[in-house]
Amino acid sequence: MTHLDDRTMTSSGFYVSQEAPIVSDNPVPTPQAPAPDILRCAYMELIVTDLAASRQFYVDILGLYVTEEDDEVIYLRSTEEFIHHNLILRKGELAAVRAFSYRVRAPEDLDKAVAFYDELGCRVERRQEGFTKGIGDSVRVEDPLGFPYEFFHQSEHVERMSWRYDLHIPGELVRLDHFNQITPDVPRAVKYMQDLGFRVTEDIQDDEGTVYAAWMRRKPTVHDTAMTGGDGPRMHHVCFATHEKHNILAICDKLGALRRSDSIERGPGRHGVSNAFYLYLRDPDGHRVEVYTQDYYTGDPDNPVVTWDVHDNQRRDWWGNPVVPSWYTDGSLVLDLDGNPQPVIERTDNSEMAVTVGADGFSYTREGDQDGTYQGEAAKGFKLGHQL
Repeated sequence: MTHLDDRTMTSSGFYVSQEAPIVSDNPVPTPQAPAPDILRCAYMELIVTDLAASRQFYVDILGLYVTEEDDEVIYLRSTEEFIHHNLILRKGELAAVRAFSYRVRAPEDLDKAVAFYDELGCRVERRQEGFTKGIGDSVRVEDPLGFPYEFFHQSEHVERMSWRYDLHIPGELVRLDHFNQITPDVPRAVKYMQDLGFRVTEDIQDDEGTVYAAWMRRKPTVHDTAMTGGDGPRMHHVCFATHEKHNILAICDKLGALRRSDSIERGPGRHGVSNAFYLYLRDPDGHRVEVYTQDYYTGDPDNPVVTWDVHDNQRRDWWGNPVVPSWYTDGSLVLDLDGNPQPVIERTDNSEMAVTVGADGFSYTREGDQDGTYQGEAAKGFKLGHQL
């Protein structure tokens, strides 16, 4: 549930407030131990079932750079990255996420991570040698939401490829921007992430107080991760940023030229939430990858929190285009520390898809359009539906 007071309507049609007006009825306890000082999302470790097919997708098509590889694993990085990798593709029997990894400010923050999660009663494992190549002393946990989180400080440095214009492609992916996680109870997730030091930048709610999603950051952008309401824990997507929206259009053209347009799930388009230009792709195992550009700075301590009405059809796409059902329903399994899939818990709060898709199967823009009749005054706010 949420408190809806002290919000201001902007000329763009959404609300702003000074603090995220989100309150959990079932919060994760706040540890007495201080949280580790997280700098940013750093890398994701994916399990893929066909390493060659995944290499073709991420390297040959999307242009990520190979740091190291063998017959079992590929370590990849984007153009601006100087740490060993942003993405690991590890061969396995079940496609899933093995780790959401965050870099911390100092080595002592790993001690803080152990104490923080020990106090929460979570399973914690620490390896001085690291869990992967290129990464030193690391802590991995099964967090209170069921996600496999990693924290590390030390990494091998590799060449930053920003000056290698001879190698750049039109759709160059320059940095890892964020994760997106699916969880049944968004307010519970928000409270836990706030205890970890994250701040909410944007959220989606309704007038009854249901929270459908929240965007949370450590670095001064819109998010390092988002919590999306749904059956979970699952991974919704991992996102790489480009410099300009023409880079995203170039990726679409390349996929079309290669007869790989079925990899495009949604977009290109402009988000209302985050204001970013976006494209959603599905890799050969169905893992969702977003390509993203042109969000905004959020680093000031009084950065306003943006709240969107779930019935505003411009929240997910600024042009009002409908969201494909797979984008709401599909996600990648996540693994425990033993490599077993975490059980998926059903969301009991209202589904965003259920409350924003009309009877005709298309998104509607305003409350009162739910029946899909496209009649009367409600029709003035209608974007897509019976006219098709």
